[in-house]
Amino acid sequence: MSIEPSVHQDDASKGKEKSFNIVINGQQETVKDNHLTYEQVVRLAFPGGPFDILYSVTYANPHGHDGTLAPGQKVTVKDGMSFNVVKTNRS
Repeated sequence: MSIEPSVHQDDASKGKEKSFNIVINGQQETVKDNHLTYEQVVRLAFPGGPFDILYSVTYANPHGHDGTLAPGQKVTVKDGMSFNVVKTNRS
């Protein structure tokens, strides 16, 4: 009787990189990071900038809490999250 090593599902998936499908300003995006910073979200929303102004970043998470991001903050990414990024009118 031979005993074969068991293969765990975790072992088989270790080589695969997880990606997350999110929506930013109505556009579907796929990201590989499980955290996104305020700065990363702004660059995804406005790749051409400008980056010397403030943006208002809000998000909706169908698997948890909704919230906002400020400069220097980050959020854990989940599939189906939706981000809204708008330029602020700050004087």
